[in-house]
Amino acid sequence: MSLLDDVLVDQSDEVFDAIVIGSGITGGYAAKELTERGLKTLMLERGPLVEHGKDYRYDNVPPWEQPQRGKVAKAVADGDYAIQSQSYAFNETTRAFFGNDRELPYSTEPGKEFHWIRSNQLGGRSLIWARQCYRWSDYEFSANAADGHGVDWPLRYRDLAPWYAKVERFVGISGAADGLAQLPDSICQPAFGMMAPERAFGDMVARSDTPWDVIIARVANLTQPTQAQTASGRVRCQARDACASGCGLGAYFSTQSATLPAALATGKLRIAANSVVHSLIYDASRKRVRGVRVIDRLSLRTREYFGKMVFLCASTLGSTQILLNSTSRTMPDGLANRSHTLGHYLMDHRYAAYANARVPGFEDNYYSGRRPTGLLMPNIHYEPKRYAETFDRGYCLAGNAYREDWRSQMKSAGFGPSFKARLSRPGDWRFQLFSQGEMLPRYDNSVSLHPTLKDAWGIAQLHIDCEWSQNEQAMGEAAGETCRTLFEAAGYDDIKVYVGGKPPGNGNHEMGTARMGRDPKTSVFNGHNQAHDIGNLFCTDGATMCSSGSQNPSLTFMAMTVRAVDFAVNERRNKRL
Repeated sequence: MSLLDDVLVDQSDEVFDAIVIGSGITGGYAAKELTERGLKTLMLERGPLVEHGKDYRYDNVPPWEQPQRGKVAKAVADGDYAIQSQSYAFNETTRAFFGNDRELPYSTEPGKEFHWIRSNQLGGRSLIWARQCYRWSDYEFSANAADGHGVDWPLRYRDLAPWYAKVERFVGISGAADGLAQLPDSICQPAFGMMAPERAFGDMVARSDTPWDVIIARVANLTQPTQAQTASGRVRCQARDACASGCGLGAYFSTQSATLPAALATGKLRIAANSVVHSLIYDASRKRVRGVRVIDRLSLRTREYFGKMVFLCASTLGSTQILLNSTSRTMPDGLANRSHTLGHYLMDHRYAAYANARVPGFEDNYYSGRRPTGLLMPNIHYEPKRYAETFDRGYCLAGNAYREDWRSQMKSAGFGPSFKARLSRPGDWRFQLFSQGEMLPRYDNSVSLHPTLKDAWGIAQLHIDCEWSQNEQAMGEAAGETCRTLFEAAGYDDIKVYVGGKPPGNGNHEMGTARMGRDPKTSVFNGHNQAHDIGNLFCTDGATMCSSGSQNPSLTFMAMTVRAVDFAVNERRNKRL
């Protein structure tokens, strides 16, 4: 028997106070906030249930007891998981948390590849995310207005700052106070430590005339749990570095470990799993969404749910697909699409440059544990006067030091006791860096409904037309040269730099396609994540983003979600919703 059995819903004629579509980072947070404000809420999830702890099949299973030592068979990776297997988090222990490419088709423009990483189950991608958490600064929220790329954001950092703080206290983020203008400090638990070569690298950068800074990356893993976090069953991170396999300890933030238990504790949450959302039910006479049309994932049976407000949290592309498919006589091009911008301005982060080098010395240093984070070098091109000559906006660098082990000598010559002894000794220290670059909002990067192809539930497949621009290409080249320069300044040798990267989508940070803005003629949602033309419809995932910034967006998604719920509840209380 599942602990969730008492809250499961199949068919229901009840009119819920709120319906949340999606159960990932934003869906889970929306459900928590809505239920804690007293609203009876229905959460719709297109995939199956995943129960915390119980369904983490490989949690704490050592590599030698995992199938293929955790490696995915080539036939599997190249077959049904050809796209999903491109994700950094994909392996045999996490495969159950990824979608099957064959079952979840979409099309792309010829010659323009896109990797849509799918994680369709209760908890969504909160089970497999990298947990990097950073506030955005006013430089991100004013960037479009400052340089003319995209529409101006309808909010600024001051509008989100208190909501960032509220989210950080609940989530639990480890990190340090770094005092950087382009990366506002978060409310953090103690940071993970740096290794000796990392500290030396950071000291070198601080002494040099380079504008870069080296900080420990902020990550949603508990290092000093609060009393409330401990009371909810979460404990301190054990640094096992196997987060994406599922953490029964609740040491990292996910829907299952944090927001779902909080929502369930209110007694106000109901869940409908295996519910593939077809479209929203729109009442044109009242200009309101009345409910949601759903197709059962397994039986293909159609059902409807009704609610007084709807929160779209189905992921950037998922939410936009639902809006595009929600057509009517008055809105033939998709719901809330008066601006005709729905589906456009798709963005992702580009991981274009990778560099690796040997670190001389430090032979008497090693490390303990498997720290679940690394280093970050925040973007230095964060305002127009700091832009490079060859590109606009900027990129951050992330990486870490590590010490080679026996695997570095797998192909080396040797035999007998001396060879075995050599394999048992630590190898050289090495340092790696990779870039995470901003993608400009461009109208041509878009998604639409395919005119003929449908999925297993009879819903039009998404057709994706997206590619890197010359701006992102130039940014990647510059990032590679920056890595080389930094490594040379540090005195490293055997320096290798690669520039290229994977197609859009692989960054797993899709944003845009239903952007917010001040003007209903140029945007879909307003500054409170509320549809301009439909007062009881909200979207708080990445779809509403106006630009992509260079740092990870998940913390901003969550802060926007909490802020939007507060606005919606107050509007409801004042009978304006």
